[in-house]
Amino acid sequence: MAKPSVAVLGGTGQQGRGIAQRLALDGFPVVVGSRDPSRAAVAIGEWPATISAVRTATYGEAIASSDVVVLAIPFESVDALMEEHHQQFREQALVVDVTVPLSFANKAVTLAAVPEGSAAEHVKARLPAHARLAATFKTVPASLLGDLALPLDCDEFVCGDSDEARAGARELVEAMDGLRAIDVGPLSRARSIEHLTLLAVGINRRHKTHDARFRIVGL
Repeated sequence: MAKPSVAVLGGTGQQGRGIAQRLALDGFPVVVGSRDPSRAAVAIGEWPATISAVRTATYGEAIASSDVVVLAIPFESVDALMEEHHQQFREQALVVDVTVPLSFANKAVTLAAVPEGSAAEHVKARLPAHARLAATFKTVPASLLGDLALPLDCDEFVCGDSDEARAGARELVEAMDGLRAIDVGPLSRARSIEHLTLLAVGINRRHKTHDARFRIVGL
C-alpha cells in the first residue's frame, strides 16, 4: 500500500527537518514547504545522501499537493498561514499540529494563554471543515529529531479530532525508529500535552541537558 504524501511546513528548522528526514527515510514522499523554496532546496542539498526524493515548494503548493500537512512552523505564524492558504487543503487532508505556544520572555519559559485552550484547538478553529486534525511530535525533543545519529527511545503522545486522524498521526510517529505512539484521545488532550512540553523544557534547563522526554510504563 502506497504511503501518503507528506508536506512538512517549516521543514528546514530543527524540528521540521528531523520529521521530514525521518519520514523520507521510511519511504514517505516528502515535500518541504517554505516561504523561500530555493533557499530550502539549498539546505536540503546538504542533507545526508541516504535521504532522497525530498522536494521543496511554497507553502500553498505543498499544502495542495499533499495528503498530510505537518505544521512545524512557529505558533505565531499559524494565523497568517491559515488565512492565506485556507482553501488549499485537500478534501480529508490530515493536518498534524506540532506547534507549542512557548514564551521565553525575560529568561522565563511559560506557556502563552490560548483562548481555545491549546495550540491544536487554535489550529482546528482555523482549518477548513473538510480537513482532519491530530496533534503529536510536541514532546519529543527537537534536538533528537534533528540528529539522525541519536536514538529517539521514547513515547510520543497523539490526540486528534477523530479516530482516523489519530490513526494517521500514529502511522507517522511509529515510522520513526525508537518512537512509540501513545493515543491519548480527543483533541482537547493537547492542553495536557503542551503543558508536558513546558515541563520537559523546565527539566532540561534545571538539569542542563537537551534530551529529556517521556516514557509511559504499564502499556
